[in-house]
Amino acid sequence: MLAGFVNGTIYASFKPLRRVEALLVADGRVIYAGGREVVEAAVKMLGGELVDLGGRVVLPGFIDSHVHLDELGMHLNTLDLSGVRSIAELKEKLGKHAEKAGAAWILGHGWDQELFKEKRWPTRWDLDEVVRDKPVMLTRTCLHAAVLNTRAMELTELLNVDSPNVVRDECGVPTGVVKEEAFDNAREKLKETLTESDYEKFIEDAARYAASQGVTTVGFVSCDERSLKALSKLRGDGRLSIRVRVYLTPGRRVSNGREMLEALKRLGVRRGFGDDVLKIMGVKILVDGSLGARTAWLTEPYSDDPLTSGYPSISEEVLESIVKEAHEAGLQVAIHGIGDRAIDVILGALKRLREVKLRRHRIEHASVIREDQVDEVSKLGIAVSVQPHFIITDWWAGKRLGERRMRWLYPFKSMMEKGIVMGFGTDSPVEPLNPWETVYAAVTRGRYEGISYYESTARESLTLEEALQAYTWGSARIMFDEDLADLTEGKLADFIIIDKDPFTIEEKELRNIKILETYVGGRRIWP
Repeated sequence: MLAGFVNGTIYASFKPLRRVEALLVADGRVIYAGGREVVEAAVKMLGGELVDLGGRVVLPGFIDSHVHLDELGMHLNTLDLSGVRSIAELKEKLGKHAEKAGAAWILGHGWDQELFKEKRWPTRWDLDEVVRDKPVMLTRTCLHAAVLNTRAMELTELLNVDSPNVVRDECGVPTGVVKEEAFDNAREKLKETLTESDYEKFIEDAARYAASQGVTTVGFVSCDERSLKALSKLRGDGRLSIRVRVYLTPGRRVSNGREMLEALKRLGVRRGFGDDVLKIMGVKILVDGSLGARTAWLTEPYSDDPLTSGYPSISEEVLESIVKEAHEAGLQVAIHGIGDRAIDVILGALKRLREVKLRRHRIEHASVIREDQVDEVSKLGIAVSVQPHFIITDWWAGKRLGERRMRWLYPFKSMMEKGIVMGFGTDSPVEPLNPWETVYAAVTRGRYEGISYYESTARESLTLEEALQAYTWGSARIMFDEDLADLTEGKLADFIIIDKDPFTIEEKELRNIKILETYVGGRRIWP
């Protein structure tokens, strides 16, 4: 199929910033980006379709390098608790949702105790006041903690588990709040009740939603066996609307938590296995938790809770072993590290490998990263996937670190200046999938929201060109997908049509840009 797109403002690339009059697309790729007359003549000669853009703006499709596609699909089908300002409001929303919920479990996501006027975490007794007969699990915005009602605690057998991640009150009674591995155990129990059809629906819904947000490719991190099976089925049925790059969880049950990695090695699956739509890239590993739950692993105690520095989610020995095995198997590793102590451990594991730069192994988040660590990441050639919207959502992060360490929060400009290849992601459903919210956050860094650490980190603000480059070329680069990096000749024709030109509006208006149409391989997939 041949199609020409004319009469619009078309940004073919961002660095360098290149604007063209028209695009010519054939067989899913851009074969010409340039003058309108050339495109019109080619379409007339070869009998293709001419699309009049009506003066609208075209950009390369956004590439979100870090998404939990299954969790996003679940979130789209559950109770939205983002922005809830009190436990009373949470209970009210839960009660209304429970009246119409037909599933075995009642699920919700997005609460943040930092916003609650009660100034405390919710408990199982709060939830029991609303729902007693069905299990309830409400996940915190960071997806590293949740609150369960008593019925859910019973079903997950967490009431009698002796673990620091099962939070207890002053009398030693579990409150219903679970973190990290206890949270993971609860989710596994929940997932055991889901069917293959459930997973297919979650992922198909999430992909469709991504297309509506102008996201044409995602890095699906922490993908498990059930989600991979659903992805394969959707791909085979022609129901996967966007491109997906998969980072599998290594596994939990056998061989020190490696059953998925062992299967990939046994089958000889290496990075890039698949096609332009669906590819397996490697494995995702968790080293620590989140700043919100104070489980991110810091070198020094939290300023607002000196009794803890967070803690690791995996031993250094097991991390090094998994990283080495994945590296030698030809797989890319994506390693979650939010605290600076976690990043020290990640760097220690990666620098023992050969040809790290060629493999583009990734650090996910790098939220609290010291200057010496930035230098080491640059020297080793490690890629980084960052989530700029954390800046706004984690408005309290300055309290966690104190004045001296604030400069280590989300130092995007410093990393770029050191030549680090950086891709943008959202960690959705942790953060909004809407790319314009992310671009806005990267450019403004909370300036208009009164974020406490804005002044201390203002120099880390990115230009619009830098932010868009990271969201396209950067994300493509860290996933070995340079064919998706821009709209120059020979690249895959993934692009979006939007209602405003981001280069002609005030920075405060960036978050208000709307997606009008989304194309993958030159074919419109939304609306």
